[in-house]
Amino acid sequence: MTQPWIQHILLVPILLPLLCGAALAPLTQGWHRLKFALSYASVLGLLATSLVLVAMTDGGYWADGIGVYLAANWAAPFGIALVADRLAALMLLLTALLALASLHFAKLRWGRIGVHFHTLFQFLVMGIDGAFLTHDLFNLFVFFEVMLAASYGLVLHGYNAERLRASMQYVAVNLAASSLFLLGTALIYATAGTLNMADLAARMAAMPAADAGLLQIGAAVLALAFLIKSAMWPLGFWLPTTYAAAAPPAAAMLVLMTKVGAYAILRLWLLLFPAGAGAAAGFGYDALLAGGMATIVFGAAGMLSTDSAGRMAGYGATVSSGTLLAVIGYGQPSLVAAGLYYLVGSTLAIAAFLLLIELIDRIRTPRAAILAVTMEAWAVEDSPIDPVGRGVPAAMAFLALSFAACALMIAGLPPLSGFVAKFGMFHALLNPDPGQAIRPSGWILMALVILSGLVALVSMLRFGVRTFWAGGNAVPPRLHRSEVVPVLFLLALSVFMTVQAGPILGYLGRANDGIHRPQDYIERVLHAAPVAGAAAVANGGEGA
Repeated sequence: MTQPWIQHILLVPILLPLLCGAALAPLTQGWHRLKFALSYASVLGLLATSLVLVAMTDGGYWADGIGVYLAANWAAPFGIALVADRLAALMLLLTALLALASLHFAKLRWGRIGVHFHTLFQFLVMGIDGAFLTHDLFNLFVFFEVMLAASYGLVLHGYNAERLRASMQYVAVNLAASSLFLLGTALIYATAGTLNMADLAARMAAMPAADAGLLQIGAAVLALAFLIKSAMWPLGFWLPTTYAAAAPPAAAMLVLMTKVGAYAILRLWLLLFPAGAGAAAGFGYDALLAGGMATIVFGAAGMLSTDSAGRMAGYGATVSSGTLLAVIGYGQPSLVAAGLYYLVGSTLAIAAFLLLIELIDRIRTPRAAILAVTMEAWAVEDSPIDPVGRGVPAAMAFLALSFAACALMIAGLPPLSGFVAKFGMFHALLNPDPGQAIRPSGWILMALVILSGLVALVSMLRFGVRTFWAGGNAVPPRLHRSEVVPVLFLLALSVFMTVQAGPILGYLGRANDGIHRPQDYIERVLHAAPVAGAAAVANGGEGA
């Protein structure tokens, strides 16, 4: 029997970083170790919580694998509902793993400059976790704003001229996206009279045609906000510059933020416009497919045209985002499961590459070292000093092998998880649903995925040859364990995804089946009963 108190675990991914960030805010510059310890403990707590939620959603603890928490004990749709299913639990786990690696990387450098790095980092994690758990559009807007406000500070962290220019562009674009988000939410509320996602889905079937048209306009405006955050072409021009300029721990978390927009579109569209929604079924899917494929082309062209490793990573994230949007827009349920595997693998790969770039940038040839000293005499920037370490030849081997692993994952070549993800997508496209043939757009999507992988391989090889082979008598960089371990950790997760591809794909298949059954969400959320009172809790009465 489900105990009512256990539902409070859905609050932990939001409440823990909120309280930690608030506790860290008054601490001044000198409390580096305490701030890192508290922040690290918070992320470890989030990791443990996400693992418990994965086990609970997939272990039959809740009906249909869906846990519902009614904030302030108000029944939906009048109160705020938090919902955890297999997909939300997976995204919470991915957030915790990425936050753990980014925070560990920042221990000796980026976490020590500026006063509020750890506070902003915790609020960023809170906003991301809240966006994955909320089942209400207005609260989704609130969590998006918390996430973006924290990211503004993190993008500016350790500011210099390049970072300042990129952050101004980033802030302006996302403020425009937030305005669109609020406008779309207002249109939907004016039409349907509710912002609870399950309640919206329940009202769609009985909505008059005129009202349904206005709601679709509101959903389209809302989608524009999500697509700006997902960096769909031509709305994602801001992403490569921001990724290249941001501090590595912040840039690694930004990779996940682009996936939040795709996640929101997947959630909302499968609830509001499923196959059984009548005239509204499939609304906007063709636009998502076309936009996703155009984004793949844009990202691949950008990777081929740039020599900057940071911009290359940004364009790689653009290709990843475009692939996910095209997978959602294709509208084939079996394809989404492989797309979710690709989401996790590509996020880990690009985050590892962004952390690795800072270490690779420390490689200096004798001539480059002289030039760097000369430039330092004329440049004054707020940047951290390199930590004390030993320059040993093994550092070059670590950087080269780690770079090769990142290149294999981003290009989607065997034997790592990028290849497994693309193979799964191709298998789904070549085996459509019963009674259906492979659509021409399916062949185009496969060709673009293959082409983008080849372009990524060429771009990464060009950078690798120039850095590790043609660099002459390069001076081995100084590395510290706190910087090496996070990169190895993210690469090890990719190896784990490859070795355990069967169980992971099985879990993602069950998650995919669940999100394609919107009626389950409607029943679980709208029929979740508030806890009757202390007597019910004492007697072990069943809650949501």
